[in-house]
Amino acid sequence: MTALGHETPRKFMLDQRIRYRYSAPVTNLHQRLKVVPPSAHGPHQRRRWRLTVEGAQPSSTRAFLDRFGNVTVDITVPRVDDEVEFVLDVEARTERLGRCDTIFDQQYLRHTRLTEPDDTITELALGNGRSDLKSICARVHRSLVYEWGVTGVRTTASEAAAGGRGVCQDYAHVMLAACRVAGIPARYVSGHLIGEGGSHAWVEILHPHPHWPGTWIAEGWDPTHNRRTNSDYLVVAVGRDYADVVPLSGTYNGEGAANTLAVNKRLELM
Repeated sequence: MTALGHETPRKFMLDQRIRYRYSAPVTNLHQRLKVVPPSAHGPHQRRRWRLTVEGAQPSSTRAFLDRFGNVTVDITVPRVDDEVEFVLDVEARTERLGRCDTIFDQQYLRHTRLTEPDDTITELALGNGRSDLKSICARVHRSLVYEWGVTGVRTTASEAAAGGRGVCQDYAHVMLAACRVAGIPARYVSGHLIGEGGSHAWVEILHPHPHWPGTWIAEGWDPTHNRRTNSDYLVVAVGRDYADVVPLSGTYNGEGAANTLAVNKRLELM
């Protein structure tokens, strides 16, 4: 994540509404959400956040940090008659000299089921004898055409690379796989990008701090747009791949009850 330098500090207001509708009443709903930005990450400082439940009465709400430091909220709702909505309200500000210091995790060097490489990805990592980050990002960007609906959350980096099409999640997985082939520790990032309606995904590379032993710096790269990240990118969660940052997951009881999901987001600069 790049520093802001002389940029004017800015305030971000995030309003996100997550609505589930059910075809019949359901009980014992257990919902997990990873949608709250961290208290501090790169140039951003979270000033406040609130997550409320509308349409049903929760019996318990618990917020905690997972093993990667992501804010995780577990909510239990005894009964939902027809719909329930989770409403997130966040205020964040940028700081002039933001930098993302982080703890190094060896697992960011290891392949996962979603980032297992093949010959195509090895070529993206080492092609033309250049394995610098700018070259890797550019090769990954050129290897895929952005297309919605042809891949899913279980699509692996190798499958996306073979098909040559995908969305930001696929670009991120392919770049993660290529970086790890090249011996570069890298992690998946989910979040928001100013100007885009949906959520976004990109990659952070971990570098040892040149002057502070034991401290690592995270550097953001966006292979979907073939560029470094900046303060327009609001981080929500990080992990080894998408499976570590799934924003919405849950279970409920209700034989034959189907559900539909609608997510609306507004991210504004104030």
